[in-house]
Amino acid sequence: MSEPVKLYVYDLSNGMAKQMSLQLTGRQIDGIWHTSIVVFGKEIFYGQGINVTAPGQSHHGNPLHIVDLGTTAIDEETFNEYLEEMREHYTADKLAHRCSGSDFNCNSFTNDCAAFLTGGSIPDFIQDLPSDFLSTPFGAALRPTIDAMYRRPSRTMPSPLSRPAATPSSASPNPDLAASILQAVADQAQQGRLPTIPSPSTTPLQATESLVAPFHSVTNSASLQTLLRTHRAVVVNFSDLITCPPCRVIAPVYEQLALDKGVKTSSGVGAAFAKIDLSTLPGKTLGAEWSVRVMPTFMFFLDGKKISEMKGADANELRSQIDLLLFQAYPPHLHASLSLPAMQTLSLTPILFIQVPSLDTAANKLASFVDSTQWPANTSQSRDEVKHVLFKTILPYLKSRSNTPPSSANSILLSSWAKITSTLAEALPLESLFPLVDLWRLALLDSSVSTWCAAGLQSAPKTIPITVFLSKVTSSAANAPRAYLLTLLRLLSNAFSSRVLAPQLLLGQIRASMTAVLVPTLLHKDASVRTAAASLVFNAAAFLQKGRVEAVRNGGSGKKDIEDEDWEVEMTSAVVEAIDREKMNEDVVHRLTACLGCLLRFSPFYESQMSSLLEVLQARLILKGKLVKGGCGENGVSKKDIRKLIEEIAEKLCP
Repeated sequence: MSEPVKLYVYDLSNGMAKQMSLQLTGRQIDGIWHTSIVVFGKEIFYGQGINVTAPGQSHHGNPLHIVDLGTTAIDEETFNEYLEEMREHYTADKLAHRCSGSDFNCNSFTNDCAAFLTGGSIPDFIQDLPSDFLSTPFGAALRPTIDAMYRRPSRTMPSPLSRPAATPSSASPNPDLAASILQAVADQAQQGRLPTIPSPSTTPLQATESLVAPFHSVTNSASLQTLLRTHRAVVVNFSDLITCPPCRVIAPVYEQLALDKGVKTSSGVGAAFAKIDLSTLPGKTLGAEWSVRVMPTFMFFLDGKKISEMKGADANELRSQIDLLLFQAYPPHLHASLSLPAMQTLSLTPILFIQVPSLDTAANKLASFVDSTQWPANTSQSRDEVKHVLFKTILPYLKSRSNTPPSSANSILLSSWAKITSTLAEALPLESLFPLVDLWRLALLDSSVSTWCAAGLQSAPKTIPITVFLSKVTSSAANAPRAYLLTLLRLLSNAFSSRVLAPQLLLGQIRASMTAVLVPTLLHKDASVRTAAASLVFNAAAFLQKGRVEAVRNGGSGKKDIEDEDWEVEMTSAVVEAIDREKMNEDVVHRLTACLGCLLRFSPFYESQMSSLLEVLQARLILKGKLVKGGCGENGVSKKDIRKLIEEIAEKLCP
């Protein structure tokens, strides 16, 4: 009689990964998954060894997802014998939840169980986590939450296996926790306290002792086939650390290569590294299936097909084989071989507007607008309440930023400020809002404010001032008051000072709203507005370029999730047109040209879209036209460094 097999899926990050991974790593990670198998009325999972509990009664609480894996014809007694056999492999000392690895062993365990019971595997989205994710500041900030899931005491069952204590859990992200984690990440990044991997010379690599390394642990054929199917490049190590001295010698080298060349959150480029333990019966079975007769044996797979094999513990040859595999899987971008000295020396630091106005003058002007405006009857806050928050809370905070060290804004202050911002945006005419926008422009230079905004854009985007201000002009930016446009563009430029807020401007609706303002202002009749717009579009393109350069350094030109082909084509067209029309302001031409270079260099869409677009737009002729008389100023661009940049992009990036 067949028995149903279910997979219970839990998110160890309690929703934090889904909420914040994209903005902090450039890659969407929907969860840090813990899984268990439910069959024969029991929930079985790997934690402190192999554990058994009643379904839904583990210390992880209720599962986030329940996946139907089909049915099994294997009887319960045979499955219990299999579990006892697997205890040799999945022991408590091999728990991998605290490593910075690409696969948590709980998922290897459930995948092996699924293969044994049904011949299938657990879903692809669960099996792989980029190998450097927990080594990022965001991953490091999540470590305490993840570790806590595995430090809770367990109770003993009258069984050879153990039952963990049951406690409720939630997969709903907490906005305050999100803000605190974002702040912690921002603080780590600013102070340079990023997590580091211990050096083999000072700390023994864990691969010499257990499976707590950045590896996929494989114990049956179905698990291996799934791994080959879901990764372009795979390296498999068949070894026995107990009886094979060469295996022990090469183990720390293999682990370090897995750390260095595993799948990266910054690019999605890298290989999956697997270990097959030939000291166990399942490992021996797999070894026989692949005709392994020498230990260690390394096999290299590209797109599911074995392309080479290496026997023995030659560290240099292993490195060469892995580098060759990655080169074949992820050939370098065609721009990687170009000599672009002007682009390479171009600073990608965002252009910021940091000048501090007379805060008393700005606040008094805003208050005068409040007093002179007919106040809507349905407004939740009175004039006096708005002015009280402005003068008693916001103004003292902004003045305190000049202290050493500067004061930080707390969530209560910011929530109060955001509330009166929404009120004023409804009550005041557009031409009277620019002092309020300018105060927020200054505040966004404070990491606590930008971090709060980043968290808010995830949980309640309509209440965040950036969204409120953009919504006022998205349909008519070309006709908006000059002062409002100028302060808004400067505010958006300053948002790129934050590594946690910047990605939010390039996602979804907020990107669409920003673009609706940006495109017409690049052609605005006012030179100051054009300069601010050119600064903003450069900041956006420079942010993309940073990610691309990092991806290339990690071994490929991997497409980040934040890249968007349609948006980048639109921006490229708008920037080329703006360069063509700019006849007087050399600084604007400089910023726009630098922006164009960032949009093009290492673009994942260069061959498919950008190259032909540039030909249609005649981008090369337009750029060269800036260098001749009348192209920009009386005699064309005069500064040598700007001329070099224009010539380089025209000749080498524009067909």
